[in-house]
Amino acid sequence: MENKILYQFTIDKKVEVEKESKRTSKKTGETTITKKKVIEEVPIEIQIKRPSRRELEEAELEYSIEISNCIKKGILTKAMLAKKYSDTGGLFSEEDALKYTQLYKRAVELQNDYIRLETVDSKSEEQKEKFEKVKEEIATVRKDIVEMESTYQSLFDHTADTKAQNRLLQWYVLNLTYIYDEKSDKFVQYFEGEDLKEKKDFYYKKEESEDEFYSKLIDKASTILAFWFFNQASSPEEFDELIKKLEKGEL
Repeated sequence: MENKILYQFTIDKKVEVEKESKRTSKKTGETTITKKKVIEEVPIEIQIKRPSRRELEEAELEYSIEISNCIKKGILTKAMLAKKYSDTGGLFSEEDALKYTQLYKRAVELQNDYIRLETVDSKSEEQKEKFEKVKEEIATVRKDIVEMESTYQSLFDHTADTKAQNRLLQWYVLNLTYIYDEKSDKFVQYFEGEDLKEKKDFYYKKEESEDEFYSKLIDKASTILAFWFFNQASSPEEFDELIKKLEKGEL
């Protein structure tokens, strides 16, 4: 069964290939065949799989587990941090803390609605309309959240929500990144392993290597999935446009 694709792209990879050259002697008419190995850049196809309902549920479970682990370790959520500082008279007023908590809760609800609607292949007119409204409201809510967080971004970077969100994005990258395999003539998962632990081991091994191809792949795959997760893109055209803006320094 073929994957449903979120986005597909190619990355050049340096590979060793054997080149064959022939030379015919003018005197004897004999042909000499010479073989030598050379390094060439070959385009490799990469697919980012569109997650299934089951994968979305598994990813959400990973997020919940990480949130719970962080709280057990004493790491505050964003809402808890805002409440703490409002109680001590700093960061937020009580009114702002309440507004922030409501905004963040609404952002999570909208994000879940977006992802579930985005995975529907044949949307009804009602679903299409709701999908567009959700995208518009997400943009508004996120803008308000960013404005409230901007002055204290370094504090929010170390909350349970942010750590769990990073773990969730890593889960998507590890499980949704596919690479074309010539031998089997199909796309296979890039991160090898039977379970999440083995995939993470493969990921950390690659992170410690100096593999230029891997660096390009992980950057592009992470960017695509972040654009999708933060509800900025769902079609190839939207991804292309965002990537162009990113390359121009407009994002």
